[in-house]
Amino acid sequence: MVLKLFRKKKSDKLSEKQRSLIAHFRPKSPVAEQYRTIRTNMQYATLDPVRLIMVTSTAPGEGKSTTAANVATMLSQQDKRVLLIDADMRRPSTHYTFGVDNTKGLTTMLIQQTPMERVVQKTTVPYLDLLTAGPIPPKPSELLGSDRMDALLEEAKLTYDYVVMDTPPLLAVTDAQVLATKSDGIVLVTSSGSTKYDDAIKAKELLVNVGANILGVVLNKKEKKQGSYYYYYGDR
Repeated sequence: MVLKLFRKKKSDKLSEKQRSLIAHFRPKSPVAEQYRTIRTNMQYATLDPVRLIMVTSTAPGEGKSTTAANVATMLSQQDKRVLLIDADMRRPSTHYTFGVDNTKGLTTMLIQQTPMERVVQKTTVPYLDLLTAGPIPPKPSELLGSDRMDALLEEAKLTYDYVVMDTPPLLAVTDAQVLATKSDGIVLVTSSGSTKYDDAIKAKELLVNVGANILGVVLNKKEKKQGSYYYYYGDR
């Protein structure tokens, strides 16, 4: 699966929060339709159910967090219970997108063993809950690879229909590789005009090396040509 997400016009008067969560605030927009296509392709990418989905990128600033939030939103619009986990413990951002507190979160559960129901937060999106990253820990990779993380994900899958994880970029740190081994499928986000071809190939190799199931690649920030249709997808 390869899918192109186009830039919004500069004249668009949506707020920053609304642009980040366009699948909720503008569900009938062309961009939201592209996220809907991502959802459909993920659900039919393999014969086995894909319930634990990881979203990552090659480098910072390619739109992985926005993609993760909107994919989670799209899944919830099928009246499915969805948990979005901000597993980017180095540069967390989902609490900004949803306007919630980040004083406790994933690190709180892993270090202090705080029960999930005391940490997970409701969002303005129906059926979508959020587990923020929480305070930044000294050794994120070790926490994400721990038995406690395994137990947390198993608990989440018992409670929710889908779990979506926003993870750090692949080429920056090892965190995403660690979580890739725990996921049912991976969505790799790239950015038109900024992602280097060699970096994209390297990122794919890192995922293949750990046996990850790559569902597809999202090409973000693609300039839309006048009169063109708003999405394209095909075999990766």
